[in-house]
Amino acid sequence: MQLLFLHQNFPGQFRHMARLLAADPSNRLIALGQKQAPGLAGVEMIRYQPKRQPAKTTHRYLQGMESAVLAGQAVVEALLKLKRQGFSPDVIIAHPGWGESLYVKDVFPAARLIHFCEYYYHAEGADAGFDPAFPLSLDDRARIRTRNALHLLNLEQCDVAVAPTGWQKSLHPAIYQDKIHLIHEGVDTGLARPDAAASFTLPDGRVLTGRDKLVTFVARNLEPYRGFPQFMRAIAQLQAMRPDVEVLLVGGDGVSYGSKPKDAANWREKLLAEVTIDPARTHFLGKLPYLDYLKVLQISGAHVYLTYPFVLSWSLLEAMAVGCCVIGSDTAPVREVIQPGQNGYLVDFFDTAALAGLLGQVLDHPEAQAALRQSATDTVRQGYTIGQGSEAWLKLILGPERLDR
Repeated sequence: MQLLFLHQNFPGQFRHMARLLAADPSNRLIALGQKQAPGLAGVEMIRYQPKRQPAKTTHRYLQGMESAVLAGQAVVEALLKLKRQGFSPDVIIAHPGWGESLYVKDVFPAARLIHFCEYYYHAEGADAGFDPAFPLSLDDRARIRTRNALHLLNLEQCDVAVAPTGWQKSLHPAIYQDKIHLIHEGVDTGLARPDAAASFTLPDGRVLTGRDKLVTFVARNLEPYRGFPQFMRAIAQLQAMRPDVEVLLVGGDGVSYGSKPKDAANWREKLLAEVTIDPARTHFLGKLPYLDYLKVLQISGAHVYLTYPFVLSWSLLEAMAVGCCVIGSDTAPVREVIQPGQNGYLVDFFDTAALAGLLGQVLDHPEAQAALRQSATDTVRQGYTIGQGSEAWLKLILGPERLDR
């Protein structure tokens, strides 16, 4: 079978499934991505580059669409070259969010096109307008509506699609729901697992273990979309009451979603200017190597995961897989995974006093969380493993008959 992957950061969400497909010598895999794409062993990597950026004169609502068109054109040029060389994919798997797959059906009309439908935007009921600190204007609403034009084109032309969570699937228009299969790519439970002997060494040389009273927080970047301001306000309250609690924060100072603060270099600096915390007990660790990051989770006494109603982070599932006692925000994507009192706790995203109080209770009674921690691990092992996700992907790509041979 000949397979084509389109993802500007390949492998991205396709890593585990592509690795399994590449292990079959009868398959030929080619991936197209941009220069920053890491690539993957066993997959031929072709890098493309749009000829230019969107014009400054383009209406700002349409700059994202122009960027998508430019990416789609660059991909087509690469595909035409592959076609002349005799490559004709049976299946094309694409993340369509950047426009790379806009015109693939014009080059390979017989190929089966599978789209990874990560998100469909809404002006109400999801991330936009959720936080009162960032109210939506009519201009914002119009921009969001226009932004979905690309996603509608993608939904219309794909043969089948995949969404990683039920909530993310539910955001897409009802007319396309039957096209979308629910498949989470899964987390590596071979690495992300409980370890009572784990320890983590701070930059100053001090060694922390699960016997310390530790609160952990993880995000790709420390920003409002992942509840960083609310977390910092809760920690200030908690530390004022509890001189024995230490806090470990993993994440960078960039912006993955939303925008930078207008009055500070980054959200960390802005919150440090707003709240009073003990710097000796609050450790900003930046971005860590994966195994070090897992050690932070493995020694956690209470792990906080806050998010707008948006894409669910892998870090939540990894925290549950290692047996963290997770306190999550009572928002739609988190409610899909956490059942309060069974495999974690939920708290109002904006109620920092409630979060601080619950953290104190959890840290004071670690023995009472044993069953909950085990249930969190079981939740991931029963429904969110790499093996389960990859098998579902392969059945969608190859068909159950070929997979069962």
